[in-house]
Amino acid sequence: MENTFDAIVVGSGISGGWAAKELCEKGLKTLVLERGRSVVHNKDYPTATLRPWEVPHRGRLTQEFLKENPLISKAAGFGEETKHFFIQDKDHPYVQEKPFDWIRGYQVGGKSLTWGRATQRWSKHEFKAPELQGYGMNWPIGYEDVAPWYSHVENFIGVCGTRDRDRGDA
Repeated sequence: MENTFDAIVVGSGISGGWAAKELCEKGLKTLVLERGRSVVHNKDYPTATLRPWEVPHRGRLTQEFLKENPLISKAAGFGEETKHFFIQDKDHPYVQEKPFDWIRGYQVGGKSLTWGRATQRWSKHEFKAPELQGYGMNWPIGYEDVAPWYSHVENFIGVCGTRDRDRGDA
């Protein structure tokens, strides 16, 4: 009973890390469980300062590697210079009844270390896409429900860019 927590977060990636931050800021005693290694700044980014022609295959993956890793090689941010942050297909086999690519990276921070900070807000259309496109049920929440959270996160992390309004979002 000496180790009790108000919340336990599994994974320290962008979602788990953010959840832990929010819980701690609200005063909850929070435990984060992560199966991966700690990433040491500079040391664990061996290709960060290399020019493309200094990477063994100029940043491209060999045909042999692609054949052995058909799933992880589809991931955004995956390449010769970042492959050390990903789990090879043979080391963690994927069993799928339906296609769903869950690409893994085992390190503190998860794949947030490779995602390039490029992401867009979902619009109201993505929340209603199943019904609009005839393949299932809508999300139980809508854009209006998450828009304040988008703004909260974007303000904290310092998102910059244009505010596109061509899709009917508020």
